Amino acid sequence: MPFDFVSTPARRTRKARGLQNHLAGHAAEASVARLYEDLGIAICARNWRGITGEIDLVGRRGDEVIFVEVKQSRTHDMAASHISQAQIRRIFATVDEFLAGEPKGLLTDVRIDLALVDGRGRIEVLENAFAG
Repeated sequence: MPFDFVSTPARRTRKARGLQNHLAGHAAEASVARLYEDLGIAICARNWRGITGEIDLVGRRGDEVIFVEVKQSRTHDMAASHISQAQIRRIFATVDEFLAGEPKGLLTDVRIDLALVDGRGRIEVLENAFAG
């Protein structure tokens, strides 16, 4: 019976890395949600999925709806580099999709933030990160 000692551990290592990254991303989102809640912003949705994409966190403060994209990496700069122009377009399309269900629709007061989480768990929030 042949044994493949090389490929099996490599698959496990890749799988373990993927799981670690997945868990780190969820931990980062939870930390960012706590920060927003501490600031008086109620988180009303996590990982809201529409047809066009997903928004990590959706918060409300009064009539304002705050959408938050969370990026986690070793440094804040590395985290910021993980967002592409295509992803920004999907975020805007998903925000529009979410707002279609709001009483004021596209006239709703909106802010789209980018929350960067580094390897030590420090959070940097860029408010209105994608404003022209």
